[in-house]
Amino acid sequence: MTSEDQPASARPSNTSLANRYGGQKRTWTVKTKRLAVLSALVVGIAFMAWISTSFSTNNVTFKDVGYSTPDATQAVIDFQVTKGPDIAVKCAVKALDSKFAVVGWKVVDIGPNSVDTGTDGGRTTIHSVVLRTESQAVSGVVDNCWIPDAGK
Repeated sequence: MTSEDQPASARPSNTSLANRYGGQKRTWTVKTKRLAVLSALVVGIAFMAWISTSFSTNNVTFKDVGYSTPDATQAVIDFQVTKGPDIAVKCAVKALDSKFAVVGWKVVDIGPNSVDTGTDGGRTTIHSVVLRTESQAVSGVVDNCWIPDAGK
């Protein structure tokens, strides 16, 4: 007795690319495109406003010029400060030993000056500070300069 071949009941799966990887990506609508452009403009304008206001504030910069150590108990640090001539600033100056440990520290007050003082219309001035040290210093640097709070 022989049996007849039975037709296959399962259909072969559809192997098209859309079924395998998904359909086409949706594109942005006109409303979404407008919203993205508007958001980018707002962020750009806010960034430009931040840049322009940050440069308009009074900035203080400093640069180490040199140092000397006359003996084991003193260090002389020379530095220049660039600021507005009418602004008072404070600078922290330190002397370091051979292991980079702080052996002398001082906060120096630099007051307003006239436009005839220094260079750049009174903006850049050179200062020299004598520090007492605990031991022999091998270098001297300006740690930081800042504009003190007016209320304090």
